[in-house]
Amino acid sequence: MNLDINILKRISEQYGNSFYLIDTEQFKKNFLELQEAFRSIYPNTHIAYSYKTNYTPVLCKIVNDLGGFAEVVSDMEYEVAKRIGVNLNKIIFNGPYKNSLAVTEVLLSGGIVNIDSLYELPLIERIAKDNPNKNIQVGVRCNFDIGENEISRFGIDVNSEEFETALHWITSIKNMELSMIHCHFATRKLESWFFRVKGMLEIVDRHLKVIPRFINLGGGLFGKMDEQLKKQFNTYIPSYQDYAKTVAESFAVRFQEVTAPKLILEPGSALVGDAMKFVTKVVSIKNIRGKNIATLQGSVYNINPTLHGKNPPIKIYHTNEHPKIMCRDLDFGGYTCIESDYLYRGYNGYIAVGDYVVFGNVGSYSIVLKPPFILPNFPIIDFNEETVELKIIKEAETFEDLFHTFIF
Repeated sequence: MNLDINILKRISEQYGNSFYLIDTEQFKKNFLELQEAFRSIYPNTHIAYSYKTNYTPVLCKIVNDLGGFAEVVSDMEYEVAKRIGVNLNKIIFNGPYKNSLAVTEVLLSGGIVNIDSLYELPLIERIAKDNPNKNIQVGVRCNFDIGENEISRFGIDVNSEEFETALHWITSIKNMELSMIHCHFATRKLESWFFRVKGMLEIVDRHLKVIPRFINLGGGLFGKMDEQLKKQFNTYIPSYQDYAKTVAESFAVRFQEVTAPKLILEPGSALVGDAMKFVTKVVSIKNIRGKNIATLQGSVYNINPTLHGKNPPIKIYHTNEHPKIMCRDLDFGGYTCIESDYLYRGYNGYIAVGDYVVFGNVGSYSIVLKPPFILPNFPIIDFNEETVELKIIKEAETFEDLFHTFIF
């Protein structure tokens, strides 16, 4: 995404002083590269894009056009999948809460619903018994030890009676198939993937009489990132190839028969993180008791709503609207009235009011977790660097968008 000040001014004149730039070609490249890294070792690998990470419809449609699955955790995301034309048998419904109407439609259309707790069983049993001529495909989300200190709250403990109950219940209903076993852990460390594979293969050997058609290892992969962002992590940042070697080689050794199960990955950040930038302008610069602070027409909630405290990669584009100031240890503050709203801390360099600050690696969770606090969200523009073509992907939110459900 080759930007210059003239392009930024052009976009700003048309869409405002703050906006997201989306690189759909980079997103597509990431999808194909990750897929190829795994398929070169275990050909029966498939990607189910995590809608919750960034459900911008144009991205979801790219995944569908490339043959990927849709991984959804709400009826809202399920509706996105339907509207962009996803075949319902390529939908995987996860999550601790599931809308009954959406679950019913997914199951009767050949999609897969992964059971997160025993409380979901009565609903799925009713659907199966009310539709005896339908093959109902379900999965079980498995929770086991991968060597992390924090215990995940998702899934069913594979060493519990509840897990055996779920498996027995599924196999006891004639028109129901355990087509998937699923796991997902928040950690992105490479070693955790070794334990995921080990745990899932042990489940196949210890608990299942038939190898399921899908073994789903969930998401939680690092994506591509700028070196200055990598340095802020206290762990090695694996490549797609690193993950593939750890995971796919074990599958290739274990499943050599023709009917080998499909290996499913559910990446979100690994595909979309570096495919978006956030652009905003400097509103003011001041010094408070020796501390340099620049206020932006943007917020940490636009770029980093998970508040992990890391500085994203940035680049300054000077407009020459005001004289540049050489600043040391300058913090970029947001437009909100929250004291902790800082987008970046410790900038050293020239800056001026009116300059553009471009933040990289903001594609993950920025759009979906941005609250309607102080200002509505900004537009998203697809920027093609080869043709310098601008295409609006999401309009700027307005007062009416936020308040039309309130009663005045």
